[in-house]
Amino acid sequence: MDIDALLPRARTPRDYLDLVADPRIDRNGLHALARSPWSFVRLAVAKDIRASGATLTELIEGEFSQWDRNHLLRLVAQHPQADRGVLLKVLQETEVLLRKADTRPYAVAIALAGRQELEPHEVRRLYGLPGTSRRMRRGVQRALARRP
Repeated sequence: MDIDALLPRARTPRDYLDLVADPRIDRNGLHALARSPWSFVRLAVAKDIRASGATLTELIEGEFSQWDRNHLLRLVAQHPQADRGVLLKVLQETEVLLRKADTRPYAVAIALAGRQELEPHEVRRLYGLPGTSRRMRRGVQRALARRP
């Protein structure tokens, strides 16, 4: 689907955001919107259940503020279309963030712990990183314990 055909001639960022929820947009259109210059549009794509694994990967590789990066990674970690490959990329990004000062991707780590596609030992390796808190470790342990 050509997204230009679905947009009005005079476009605003809001038009792109509205297009994400348009039922006429297909996976290719969502993939194109994943390259939007507006982070709020890209975050809306990450929330959309129709976004493919390739689109989620495209989003992970994009530029975001620190706050939006944590939000994006949590959305992708919880996304039903995120396969093992995508989740490993999120895990890797989470490791990078935990090594930096003042980044707290705790919700991302807990969301990853709940995913069956990842082995418990893969998520537990986050424990020893500098930015890990006791509270995050407890949340990860609870999420791992809830797995079937």
